[in-house]
Amino acid sequence: MLVTNWMKKAVFSIYQGQSLGQAAELLVQHHIGTLPVIDLSGRLVGVITLADVLRVGMPDFIQLVDDFKFVHDFGAMERFIPDRSVLNHSVDEKMHEPKSVDEKATILHAAAVMQQSNLRDLPVTDSEGKLIGIVSHVDIGVALIRNWNFIG
Repeated sequence: MLVTNWMKKAVFSIYQGQSLGQAAELLVQHHIGTLPVIDLSGRLVGVITLADVLRVGMPDFIQLVDDFKFVHDFGAMERFIPDRSVLNHSVDEKMHEPKSVDEKATILHAAAVMQQSNLRDLPVTDSEGKLIGIVSHVDIGVALIRNWNFIG
């Protein structure tokens, strides 16, 4: 089974040089967790995630706490808005080197890349490295179980 048969073809992405604020706006507007970063020719050059953007506004101590069960209310932290100057920084400063698969990859290959890299979404590119889709762990799971006999 090829990944192109299961990927989402309508992909929300952001261009290199756009701001973290613009990335945050896209993540919220489209309710997504992964935003591929492309150059002007459409080639995949990076990835920025919801977690990356959240780290901009969250204090460092939150990343050090393993168990939040004892915290009943974060109060002002839940309403914290980062300084506008931080949101004006380029996505290039926070993006990661992209992990992706070629459009001719199988879903099992995509699943392996996602597992090894601890990803929930994986960009799909054509032979020129241009972004053509994105496949999620849910897309892969559905592809794998679609032929199961669900009736007992």
